[in-house]
Amino acid sequence: MAAADDPAAATRGRTAVAAYILRRVMGAVLLLLVVSAVTFAIFFLVPRLGGQTADQLATQYVGKDANPESVAAIKKNLGLDQPVYEQYWNFLKGLVVGADYTFGPDATHCGAPCFGYSFKSHIEVWPQLEQRIPVSFSLAVGAAVIWLVTGVTTGVISALRKGRPIDRVSMFIALAGVSLPIFFTGQILLALFVYEIPVWDSIDYVPFTENPAEWAWHLMLPWVSLAFLFSALYARLTRAGMLETMSEDYIRTARAKGLTETTVVAKHGLRSALTPIVTIFGMDFGTLVGTAVLTETVFSLQGIGAYSVQAIKDNDLPIVMGVTLVAAFFIVLCNLIVDLVYAAIDPRVRYS
Repeated sequence: MAAADDPAAATRGRTAVAAYILRRVMGAVLLLLVVSAVTFAIFFLVPRLGGQTADQLATQYVGKDANPESVAAIKKNLGLDQPVYEQYWNFLKGLVVGADYTFGPDATHCGAPCFGYSFKSHIEVWPQLEQRIPVSFSLAVGAAVIWLVTGVTTGVISALRKGRPIDRVSMFIALAGVSLPIFFTGQILLALFVYEIPVWDSIDYVPFTENPAEWAWHLMLPWVSLAFLFSALYARLTRAGMLETMSEDYIRTARAKGLTETTVVAKHGLRSALTPIVTIFGMDFGTLVGTAVLTETVFSLQGIGAYSVQAIKDNDLPIVMGVTLVAAFFIVLCNLIVDLVYAAIDPRVRYS
């Protein structure tokens, strides 16, 4: 009896899938807790071990003209005089339900997720991050679509035409893409298409909800600049994977059965070659959302990357910590999605 006609086998399959998803979700939540603990320790415990006192940390909130009374008040209101484990627990509660702060005579509620207030602007960190996440996410999404389509397509064509002119030209372009840094290609694109040949008047972020066409048009140069590097890497990876896969015995068996070359390549060859590509894509995309610093800087886009660079320059601890946790969240989330997609591509993973 086929497995599809066996109710018991179908039930076992659904149970295995559910257990696999539950394990991955629980692992992602645990990893986020570990990341939050490590991040909190880096910014609060390590300075204590290095000799920094609670008064010195509180002074950063007050400013240069701090007096002992205001420093003591800030230290008490922020809980800096508490043990580190209590501070971490309050930090976790702030992320989930928000936190209340008292600055002078006024009490202020910091809504969840609460990352605290900026040392410099004294504004909540999360609303500022919330404004910049769509910029970084839009940059990552558009570039990812371009590099995934062009990179995989180029890699497949090169593998199927190994040693021919199209293979050599494609790999030469891929080598150039890997070798040229983003800030160089970005500046070249700006010089050509904004200043010399003004195809674009400026590079500005237009929200997708306001005008999807303008959103895509204004981000096209940053997308191409960022995708050029990654598409080159993916072309080389796809080519190597396809060359290895197309020499396997089951590919020869599929051809011997009379399957069309398109079916052999797309269903049997590319599916196996995509497994490592999916894994790497999840890592690249998750990292890119929170750390596209060079591209945002070159094109003056106000995303998370540019925001974090300015916060580091200003020694603005709450912003740096908020950006770190948001970037970690996207990386963990993308890896969770990759695990689920990986299981869909290779069913054996569900039972491992």
